[in-house]
Amino acid sequence: MAPNSGAAGHPKRIIAIFVFIFLVATPERAIAGEPPLVVGLDADMSGPAAESGIAIRRGAEIAIDEINRAGGVLGRPLKLVVKNHRGNPARGRDNIADFVKTPNLVAVLGGKHSPVVFRQLDIVHQYKVPLLLPWSAATGLVANGYDPNFVFRVSVRDSDAGGFLVDAALNRGFQHPVLILERTTWGRSNDRAITKALALRDRAHNGVVWVNRGETDMDKILHRAKRSRSDVVLLVASTREAVGIVRAMALWPKAERLPIISHWAVTGGVFFAQTRSILDQVDLTFLQTYSFLEPTFPERAASVARSYRDRYGVDGARNIAAPSGVAHAYDLLHMLALAIDEAGSADREAIQRALLGLKRYVGLVRDYNPPFRPGHQDALSAADFRLGRFAADGAIEPLPNKIVRR
Repeated sequence: MAPNSGAAGHPKRIIAIFVFIFLVATPERAIAGEPPLVVGLDADMSGPAAESGIAIRRGAEIAIDEINRAGGVLGRPLKLVVKNHRGNPARGRDNIADFVKTPNLVAVLGGKHSPVVFRQLDIVHQYKVPLLLPWSAATGLVANGYDPNFVFRVSVRDSDAGGFLVDAALNRGFQHPVLILERTTWGRSNDRAITKALALRDRAHNGVVWVNRGETDMDKILHRAKRSRSDVVLLVASTREAVGIVRAMALWPKAERLPIISHWAVTGGVFFAQTRSILDQVDLTFLQTYSFLEPTFPERAASVARSYRDRYGVDGARNIAAPSGVAHAYDLLHMLALAIDEAGSADREAIQRALLGLKRYVGLVRDYNPPFRPGHQDALSAADFRLGRFAADGAIEPLPNKIVRR
């Protein structure tokens, strides 16, 4: 070989190598010269439920990394843009109004709070933006009356959760549940779902105790529940109020404490950090959809857990916080990418139709056959639910799946 004929001695080749390294290190430029396609995320990123927003963001980021490494969609990368509504419906409405002005926006991911998403529905349908829900559970978010319907969910649906919570109580031999529900659209959605589920099983609850957001006298709430002569509490409350209820229950005499079977809101915020010292004094279980500790598909879970470790420096499946939020967002992003490729376009109406037309997606949570169809835009059902419990280290441990549907 002649002197200076190698890459190290040829200026043009040196430039080419640096260009190659730059492109590899910046996948948004490497995939195409066109700007990236934008996926928005609007969630609580700094308030009491920030753990849920962080989980959704991380699940989406891991999926986007995989998608972009494989060439992106339509030869273009995906890019996640995050806004923080902090659980405030008015701020969430402002955020979605900003998102619809974003160039190259293809979809928006929602956060944990159903009341926030309710305030966004008219805007996403006016501007025809696919709204992907990896957490918020109110039935009416998807069963919203819009046609075409731009809302797609991989999460719990309250109309299914109601029956699951009732069956979880009946399977443990409880006969007289009292409902403690937050006074929001989400709480009312669960009131309808649980009451209907009990009626279908020829049962009734012993009453509803309503909790206002920001209420602090939880001992008063529990005494109202106690007067109903119930043997179990079915709880639907946001993080701050759930913390207060569990703390108040722990102060009761041991023989008088009621078991609590909760919706999954207690898993997406500061609940464990603020109750860990007293959780062993309260019988608390809650609904879950996914566990990296006992996944349905271990190889798929291990791959995502490795990516989680490498990206965020968090080692071990026990340390993946709010695992359902991670898994749901991960699956939704891959479904979105498939739909964009299927549509052959970044047009949002075409993407909505393609999401409805997806035939199959082999996912982290389950195999979806199909994930969605006209009139049914919830991808999960009660068959995907199970109970979980906080371990001493804060990991969410799934309980044996012995729920008998009644």
